[in-house]
Amino acid sequence: MRRLFWVVPVLLIPAATMCAKTRPAEMTDSAAATPAVAVASSPDVDSASVAALARMGNYLRSLKAFQVKAATTRDEVLDSGQQVQYGGVADILVRMPDHLRAEVVGDQKHRMYFYDGKQFTVFAGLLNYYASVPAPPTIGKLADVLSDKYAIELPLVDLFDWGTAGAKVADIKSAVDVGPSQIEGVTCEHYAFRQEGLDWQIWIQKGDYPLPRKLILTTLTDEARPQYTAVISWNLAPSYNDAAFVFDPPADAHKIVLADVNAPPGAIKQ
Repeated sequence: MRRLFWVVPVLLIPAATMCAKTRPAEMTDSAAATPAVAVASSPDVDSASVAALARMGNYLRSLKAFQVKAATTRDEVLDSGQQVQYGGVADILVRMPDHLRAEVVGDQKHRMYFYDGKQFTVFAGLLNYYASVPAPPTIGKLADVLSDKYAIELPLVDLFDWGTAGAKVADIKSAVDVGPSQIEGVTCEHYAFRQEGLDWQIWIQKGDYPLPRKLILTTLTDEARPQYTAVISWNLAPSYNDAAFVFDPPADAHKIVLADVNAPPGAIKQ
């Protein structure tokens, strides 16, 4: 999801080809600083649909703590042109602005992420390896460091970016309100958007809690048009303690060093 026109992981989507990364200098756990959204001037862009995205982002940034679970699928195009689909589940617990715990279980990997405001740890469950590095003081800054220095994308990181000052609304070529829909029994409004190289759809919960409930991305630059889907469930009053955000390694786990992708060949920096 990261790197839609906002920076819309995610770790769960190979999104580097979707668009350039944009992130505001500071993340906030408050909606007070939400910028006005400049709607692209095009007859194909429904301003109310774009405004619905801004409202959703405003609400998401007002949350102090939440738990999110997303059931995902990802298409991959083989060299033969045939598509195969992989499934996964992401489970994230967040206490804004500086605590996060996430687990990603998929057909090809199992990862856990721990962040307590001071240290970040990633644990590869199938391999039984883990690595820890000092961390900056907010989730937003952590996401930048992990992406830029270690090529790690936090799962569902875009939940912290929707509707921020980095939004490139002008990149939207088409915006349509498709109409009401049901996602797992929740009444939503279904929107469809188009930008260069990408079609995407989002289902936003109706009412006082405008939460994203489903997302579909379709890559247009590949003639096979592979898709990524996520069906998202929310817990806005999660139960947790501080220990949930601290990694306690298994007795037989092996500690390794995270490689700095910017370091010269042969160098190991952390």
